[in-house]
Order: sequence, then C-alpha cells, then structure tokens
Amino acid sequence: MKREVRVSVRNLVEFILRNGDISRKMGAMQDVDAMQAGSRAHRKLQKQGGSHYQAEVSLKRKVEVDETLDIQVEGRADGIITNPADAKDIMVDEIKGTFTKLEAIEQADILHVAQADCYACIYANLHELEKIKVRITYIHLETETVKTFEFERSREELESWFQNLVHQYARWAKWQIQWQELRDQTISTLLFPFEYRLSQKRMMNGVYRSIDEGKNIFIQAPTGTGKTLGTLFPSIKAMGSGKCGRIFYLTAKTITRTVAEDTGKLLREKNLRMKFITLTAKEKICPLEECQCQPEFCERAKGHFDRVNEAVFDIINHEDGIDRECVLDYAEKHQVCPFEFQLDVSLWCDVIICDYNYVFDPVIYLKRFFTDAASNMVFLVDEAHNLVDRAREMYSAALYRRDFDKVYRKLKPVRPKIARKVHKCGQYLKDYQEEREMNGGRYAVVREVGKFVLSLMRMVSDMEDYLREDMEPDLRETVTDLYFEARRFINTYDLLDEKYIIYTEGEGGDAMIKMFCVDPSGNLSERIGMSRSCIFFSATLLPVQYYKDLLSGKPEADYEMYVDSPFSTENRLIFTVNDVSSRYTARNQEQYERIAEYIRKIIRGKNGNYLVFCPSYAFMDQVFDVFTERELAKAGHGLQVFRQESGMNEDERRAFLENFKEKPHETILGFCVLGGIFSEGIDLKADRLIGAIIVGTGLPGIGSEREILKSYFDEKKGRGFDYAYLFPGMNKVLQAGGRVIRSEDDKGVIALMDERFNYGSYQRLFPREWIPFQKLNRDSVEKNIEKFWTEQVNTL
Repeated sequence: MKREVRVSVRNLVEFILRNGDISRKMGAMQDVDAMQAGSRAHRKLQKQGGSHYQAEVSLKRKVEVDETLDIQVEGRADGIITNPADAKDIMVDEIKGTFTKLEAIEQADILHVAQADCYACIYANLHELEKIKVRITYIHLETETVKTFEFERSREELESWFQNLVHQYARWAKWQIQWQELRDQTISTLLFPFEYRLSQKRMMNGVYRSIDEGKNIFIQAPTGTGKTLGTLFPSIKAMGSGKCGRIFYLTAKTITRTVAEDTGKLLREKNLRMKFITLTAKEKICPLEECQCQPEFCERAKGHFDRVNEAVFDIINHEDGIDRECVLDYAEKHQVCPFEFQLDVSLWCDVIICDYNYVFDPVIYLKRFFTDAASNMVFLVDEAHNLVDRAREMYSAALYRRDFDKVYRKLKPVRPKIARKVHKCGQYLKDYQEEREMNGGRYAVVREVGKFVLSLMRMVSDMEDYLREDMEPDLRETVTDLYFEARRFINTYDLLDEKYIIYTEGEGGDAMIKMFCVDPSGNLSERIGMSRSCIFFSATLLPVQYYKDLLSGKPEADYEMYVDSPFSTENRLIFTVNDVSSRYTARNQEQYERIAEYIRKIIRGKNGNYLVFCPSYAFMDQVFDVFTERELAKAGHGLQVFRQESGMNEDERRAFLENFKEKPHETILGFCVLGGIFSEGIDLKADRLIGAIIVGTGLPGIGSEREILKSYFDEKKGRGFDYAYLFPGMNKVLQAGGRVIRSEDDKGVIALMDERFNYGSYQRLFPREWIPFQKLNRDSVEKNIEKFWTEQVNTL
C-alpha cells in the first residue's frame, strides 16, 4: 500500500540543508524570523505590497518518491507578487525580520533562500511557469527599513534541486512509515498492565473521549489514583487509532519526569514499541563545566550540523527509551552537542517528556513542532496547578537598572556609542524609580513604555552587530545577557493586552520594571489551540474554575472531572485545631510552644516517619528550636529530628529523604517549608511517611505582585483575595497533605494546624477525600490519635 508523509517547507529545508558549527555568537542572531514571526512589521510590509501582493499563500506539492511513498511538502509563502502587465512575471517573497543593521547583511542566508526556492518551485510547477523570481526581504525591526536580494530561477533548475532535496528526505520518511506501522500494531494489542480501579478507568475514559472529540479536560485526581498511567495509556490508545500524532508529557519537576519514564518502561515491557524521549535542560546535559556553545570552546560545536543527522538516524534505529544517559552516550559516539542532538531526536519520537517551557515558553518553546497548526498533538500537563505561576513567569519580562549600569561601565572604554544607548535605557529605569518615590509608593503602575522599548530596540540593534565581533569572554557574556533580557522585554511588549500590568519597584541598582502577565490564559490558549487536546491533571485543582479561568482561553467549552479516591476514609485521620494561628500578628513564643506540644502528642501515637510543614524558614526555625529544647526529651527515646535547609542541592535533598526508611524502628521527624521542595512531588509510600503536620494556610506573603493580582481580580472577578492568596495558599496545603496517602495500603494522620481551617471559606476547598474530618484540641488530640492507630492494628 502506498503511503504519504507530510513535511513543512521550513522543516524540510532546515533538516536537510543545515551544516557547519553551533555558534552562540551567530546562532542567536540568525534566528531572527522565529523571534518576530507574525510581528506587526511583517504584516505591515505585506500590506504595503498593494493589490498585486498576495500575502500568506498556502502552497503544497506531492512528490512521488517510488511505488511505496509520496511526500507532500507544504507551507505558506509570505508573498506572491504578480505583474499586471505580464501574467508570467511572478516573484516569490520570503520576509525575515532582524535587528541586525541591514548594511551588515551582505548576502541572503542559504536557508532563507532555500525556503523561497521551495515555494517558487511549487508555484512554478502549479502554474506551468518556465521562469520565476525569488526575493528575500530583510526588514529591520526598529527602523522598518528594508533590504532585498533577488534571484531568477528556471523551472528546470528548481525542479532538479527540489527533487533532490525531497529524495534526501525520503529515507527518513520511509523509516517513519515503517516505525509507525510497527508502533500501531503493538498499540492495538497492548493491554492495561494492572487490574482496573473504577476511578482510574473513569479517568481514562474521560481522557480518551477528550482526545477523540478534540476537547480539553481538567482532571482533579487524588494522590494514588495512578494519574500518569491513567493519562498516558488512553493517549497511546488514541494514537494507535490515528486520533493524535504525538504526545507531550509536560511536567514542572524532575521527579515527575522520572515517573513518566518509568511508566513508559513498564509499557514497553508489555511489548509496546514506542519511542519515548526525555528532554534535559542545557546546563544539566552539557559535558562542559560551563556551557559555551562556540567552536573555539567546544569541539562538539565545531561541525555539529555536519554530523548530527547521522547521529539521529543511529539512535532512532537502536533505542526506544531515550533518557539523559542514552542521549549522552550517542552524543559522545558521534561527537555532537547533546542538548541540540536531543531536540533533533525528539522530532522522530512518539512521546516527549519535558518541562512546560518546551511547549509554552515564548522564547524556549520547540518551534519545530509548531510551524504546522494541524500537527495533531496531545498535551498531558502533569501537576497542572504549577502551570499558573510558571505561565505568568514565562509571559512576563523584567529589566533591572544594575544590569544596564554594569554593561555601561564595561562598554564605555571600548564602544562609547553603544554605551550611551545602554545608559539612556538605564536612565528610563532611574526616571521611573524617581517618579514612584515622589508619589511615595512601594511600587507603581506604569501606563506607557513605548519610548523605553524604542530605545531598547536601538540598543539591541547595535549590540547585535557588536556581538558578531571577537571580544574577550567575560565582556561577551555580560553584553549577551543584557541583550537577551532586552530582547525578551521587546518581544513581550508585542504581547501586551488588558491581561498585563506594567509596574516598577526597587531602589538604586535594584530598580526594576516588569511587564507582569497577571492572567496567562490568553497566551496559553494560543499554544493549546495548536494541539488536538490538552489534558490538565493534578491531585489539587481546586477550585477547578480558578484553574480553568487562568489556564484556558475558553473555560466554558472545556470538560472537567473529579476522580474519587479509591481509598477508604478509615485509613486516615484528618483533623483541625482552633487554638493555633500562623498569622503574622499572632506569632509569638506561646504559639511556638503550643505547636511544639501538638507535634509531640501527635508523634507519640505511633513510632514512624513524620513531616512538619511550616509557613517559612524563619517560622520553622522557631518551632524547631522550641521543640528540641522543650519537647524532645518528653517525646521518648529513639527520636531523630531533621530540618530542611535553604538552597539544598539534589544530593542534599536525596540525603534528607533517605532518612525516611520503610519499617522504621524509631520516629523520624522532619521539619520542612510549606510549598517548598518536600511539600509536593516526593513519593514516600507506605510507612515511609505516616503523618503530615501542616502549620498555617500557605497564603503567599504580601508583596507587590500579590497586591497587583488582588486588585486586578477584584476588578475582573470580585474575588481578589481568593485569586491572589487563598487559592494558591490552599493548594500548598493540599499538596502537603497528599504526601501521606500515596498508595492503597497507606495509613496516616494529617493535622491542619491553624484556626482558619475551621472557617467555611477554607473548608469549602477541602477535597472530597478529606471529608469527614475531626476538630481536636490539645486535650483530645493524643487520645484520638492513639485510638486511630489502635483501630488500624485491629483491622490488620
């Protein structure tokens, strides 16, 4: 049976024709079109073409490779220019935006010309033109001046070149067809590897239905319901039925990526043939001590693009589970950059496990996957509650006065002209600061930054040229850092709408201006709209409307599902108290002593592993000191106490968690920060953790951004406090509580220690599996905990 493979013009050209070195010095500057794709300058230039300029012309061409394969090449030409006096006089226009001074562009980039030639070949063939013209148009994004390069091509020479290009791609297309046939065959026979739980099966049905109908869904699924397998398995089945082409498993933390990897390994052990790849951040996979992506510093950067395609073909022919170590092994074998190599490999994989950034961040996202809006991808967004703050960060941009001052001092002796432009930009931040200080505010909303952005564009333009020159590494690093931050600010300015607030705060070198994306739903929806279906899931998506509002551009059209916990309420004791407060005004020695007494009484109920979650490091230190001074001796023998330290590295985190062993013969008590590294994502199953003592409601500290959010959502929703403080705070509480019940046989205690947990507004955010709960005090807590553990023993 004859098969057909589709490839975009851009992907075809960049994949087959790229060559030479990786160079940050040039690479950053060459990706100019991706940076401003669809920008106002681009569209303006198309409109100026007049009635004889057709913009965004869709073109496609099917090439018969042999009796088994057709390859369809498709894309959109920026412009087709017709001559009213001669119907055969046609020009294909390819527009590229740049900050580089136009006089520095001596010739058109080979890849830009190749893209235009592809469109010219397709158009000439379609309209039977013997000759056709090609124009590469560079538009300077600051001045909007234009420089063009024109070429005339014969249909014959274009056809020969194009056929050769497509036939070079054919071996990859044939591999892809053979692989997908094998993959789909194994998907069709794949069985669920465990006995179905009713709640898990319901979740899988919801995922499959959402993909089938091309809808998004928000799934609140308690810890232990098997969310990773429960979302991956139906997505894989949907892929086997042709309902999706690629699955992105998106995470916020390394540990959840490991769970997805393990799930893929489990399914491959059940005879599934699928290619899973895990993408690793550059700084964690670069073999150099410091990432310097230039051929003079890195042998692998030199000639990387000459070798990388063979490296890709090697790994995809021999590996199905491609993790960090696998990437490093093949990168070493072929002497290519492991970071860039893994990105190329991902194009040929079925499941891509990666950080949110690779899909949603406007700078970091994998552009190669988003040139075709009909790419039929499915996004599985794990721990989706984290995406709210992460998305705000991705779509915001900030600049600091100290960075301008630093670059100004370094450039003044060697490039005074650029230094003056840097100084002028820094002066804007100083002016914003002085105006705010005159009005006496901790922060101030800035209404207009257009002139500042224009100055930034002029500065960036000069920097772009300067960074092409040779210079000492420290100066290059300093200038490059500011260049990228300024460029991000300029690009973010293009996104500004009513969901942004621009504000300034800080003094001296810390003076800052920020375009703060308070509601990221609009920006996220643009990327989500390029998928077939987006599955948001977490143990803590309460209230679901809050997350739908902030993560989806069309919350009323999205599905939502609450998956009931499969575990018995008999296995846990959840209680609140009314004589503890973590409010700032109530923090005193008496409160710390009362909390320490509660901790002692809770852990006396049963030897085992416990975590105490406190609202801050300072609060934790106070409770820790009081407990070790007053209560430690009363708690009995065989008690070890540990404390989370600020800035722990991965080895230190691992060492901390290794204290919590299975079948403990003594009591291990760990003090942690609520919302920190140990309050979500860690997996202490069975008796590795039998109690979580949560002190405080997790409300974020009062600060400029929280107050901005409060004001914004007061105006938009009439619920400013809820959106800025209550919902994010309670999410931390629910995540910490979820550390206790991790598997079907887990048993444990969750203590909610703050008087506000007795308020209706807080209890309405308790998940179903926390109902019923008890209300205890210092006199009743010890007796009730002893009773709970006695009942657990009696039911064994």
